[in-house]
Amino acid sequence: MAQYKQRQNRFRNERGFEPDEELSAILTKLWELDENKCYPGDDFNIDLQRYVTNARECVDDSRDSRYPLFEFLDEDRVFARETYQTFRALLDNYEMQCGVQEEVTFEEKTENRAFINAIMETEVMKECHRYLVEKGKAPAEVDKFKCQLYNLWFMLIRRTKGDRDFDSSSFEHVFVGECRNDEFIGLHNWIQIYLQEKAGKIDYHGYFRRETIKDDEFPRLMAIQFTVTGCDGGEKEKPMCSTFLGTSPEFEIAAYTLCFFTKQGVTDVQLGEYEVEVATMPLGPKNIGTAYISAARM
Repeated sequence: MAQYKQRQNRFRNERGFEPDEELSAILTKLWELDENKCYPGDDFNIDLQRYVTNARECVDDSRDSRYPLFEFLDEDRVFARETYQTFRALLDNYEMQCGVQEEVTFEEKTENRAFINAIMETEVMKECHRYLVEKGKAPAEVDKFKCQLYNLWFMLIRRTKGDRDFDSSSFEHVFVGECRNDEFIGLHNWIQIYLQEKAGKIDYHGYFRRETIKDDEFPRLMAIQFTVTGCDGGEKEKPMCSTFLGTSPEFEIAAYTLCFFTKQGVTDVQLGEYEVEVATMPLGPKNIGTAYISAARM
């Protein structure tokens, strides 16, 4: 993975930043429609602390950031919002160890549907739906689109090679995270990172330098590294984790869903004033293997 990242970065630096104009326009529109996004100072604060230069330090360097990444998150304020509340209810529905069969209860299916119903009431998801219908990638009927979302994000899939168990889903990988052998894979969501850190399961190590065209006082995306405990009783490394910061669950679902159906792979995007890469990698023809955001400038 580290060698792949290095090759990818060299190629990107050689070719420069070349944003997809149409994808940039629609994702920026979704970004601007995200009325449920959270704001530093009001809803949460982070303390980035230690700057690290490469992913190997997570493994080879015993130094660590002294304090947690999150200084605070106003849970009463944030989780009072329906999309955040229904999103949070999903995060304990999964067996995080790859190779272990997932069992989905009636209650968990109900929670999945409640989340989809909640996000489909937002302008972000309505615009995502409108765009996909226009492109011939989604049914016009809202209920059929909800079924499409359910199958994309919550249908169980096999992630472990040579194992017949349905041990994963697109939602679990992107928003919850998974343990595989000595690795911790997935997890590209700031709310789950906060909750796992609060529970004492994430030990934050530090952050990578990530620059965009806009030098914000408060970052809107970050790349960090940490270790995770509690998967199988051991400690797993996450050398690099890229994630939005402060975005709503509906925005992230909308952005990754739209990219999966229209522009799979790694794509340069001008997201408002930010130069970013959006990655949506398939796992088979109908599922998202992984999806994440990262700054285009190293």
